Amino acid sequence: MKKAVTILAIGLMLGAFAASQAKLPEAKPKTDAEKSAEADKAKSAKAKDDSELAKAQDKAVANYKKNHAAMGKK
Repeated sequence: MKKAVTILAIGLMLGAFAASQAKLPEAKPKTDAEKSAEADKAKSAKAKDDSELAKAQDKAVANYKKNHAAMGKK
């Protein structure tokens, strides 16, 4: 049992060492078209998030007003 655990530990250490020595290739620089597409995508995502936030806030205000009136408060 000790032998199996020792072998497993050595294998894990060797694997970790090998992974730390590996290098990824450098990323290609982005073209202007890719940069503008990424910017447009981010802009549309922000607009969508903003509209969803506004809808949620409107819903919360309407719910508050409805429940506030139902409790007899002004």
